[in-house]
Amino acid sequence: MRAGFPEFRLGSVLATSFTGTLSERHGDAVERIPTPQRLVDWLVVSGLAVDSCTAAQLDLARELRESIHAAATAAAIQEALPASAVQVINDRSAQGRAAAILTPEGERRWRLGSASCVEDALGVIAADAISIIAGERDGKLALCASPTCLAAFFDTSQSRTRKWCDMNTCGNRQKKARFHANQRKNPGPTAE
Repeated sequence: MRAGFPEFRLGSVLATSFTGTLSERHGDAVERIPTPQRLVDWLVVSGLAVDSCTAAQLDLARELRESIHAAATAAAIQEALPASAVQVINDRSAQGRAAAILTPEGERRWRLGSASCVEDALGVIAADAISIIAGERDGKLALCASPTCLAAFFDTSQSRTRKWCDMNTCGNRQKKARFHANQRKNPGPTAE
């Protein structure tokens, strides 16, 4: 990854990984795609390689990201989906020109159109969001238990009781905080 930028938080679900490009939404927010080139970087590592991105395309991407976040959050807490978010997701999905292809290894990959690749990649992300928000995939939308994060994530654990969007970040941070709080309440024996 490019030096000077925060690392990407990649997961196994494209749409919720994309919403993770803005993390700690209820704390000190961390923007992981601050420049058009950084969006290109994220798309590449997500299997949606594009050659370039303009500032306007970055704006479209961020609008889609926030719309997916709003709709996924509403779905996770079983509230009505925001109409404006649904409209953005549907528009991006309809505007993309990508095709699912099968690799010789039996995996699905996306082939983007040649003219407007960023829009095509956003179409794939929007379609992925539609499939998880509509309940078409095996899993459950949930919200991260970290009070500074509250990211929507797609829980595919067997019990569907996962608490954290990412155990390596939010989960560990909460476990450390609990440990330190317990240490302050119950200090061990002091050395003399």
